[in-house]
Amino acid sequence: MTMSFFSTAISSLLGIALGICLGRTRIKGKGIIMRILNTLMSLPPVVAGLVVFMLFRSVGPLGSFHIMFSVKIMIIAQILLITPVICCLTASATEEKSKLISETARGLGLPGHKEMTLLFKECAGQFVSIILMGFGRSIAEVGAVSMVGGNIQFKTRVMTTAIMLESNKGDFEKALALGIILLCISLLVNSVAYGIKEKMK
Repeated sequence: MTMSFFSTAISSLLGIALGICLGRTRIKGKGIIMRILNTLMSLPPVVAGLVVFMLFRSVGPLGSFHIMFSVKIMIIAQILLITPVICCLTASATEEKSKLISETARGLGLPGHKEMTLLFKECAGQFVSIILMGFGRSIAEVGAVSMVGGNIQFKTRVMTTAIMLESNKGDFEKALALGIILLCISLLVNSVAYGIKEKMK
């Protein structure tokens, strides 16, 4: 849960900020950027894990950080996976509303910071849903975190890698039990987020 929480939080901060910038601006090459982001949304976890592994391994360019097989590098791998999803969805969610809000703000003579506040209020419910999608990808991911984390007991083993391990051992009852617990955790998080979303209406 620690890994999923931090990776989702950091990805949300980066992805929503970048997504709003993309949604509000009309920069040249925006179409290419969006196509790249859409492609990265379907980035296979093992590919993200491989990229992070190559960068942070002992002989890699970032090997001096010595964070291989730790929770930190698992969070980095998940940020690589989640940020494009949040960024792309945020850009799509804010693009249309941004046009209307900008016109309204100009008509009322509102300063830039109030225009941004209005945009956040209008898109708050969608932002919650987008963050939940990011959390869903984080909590269900196994390929990248297994590759860079090593699935070390009491250190980098998470629910999904534990399920994979127990399945490989043939202990399907334990694997199923872990899967049910994971679903219950996801249900709890989604229920809390849904309550927050309803209050925003």
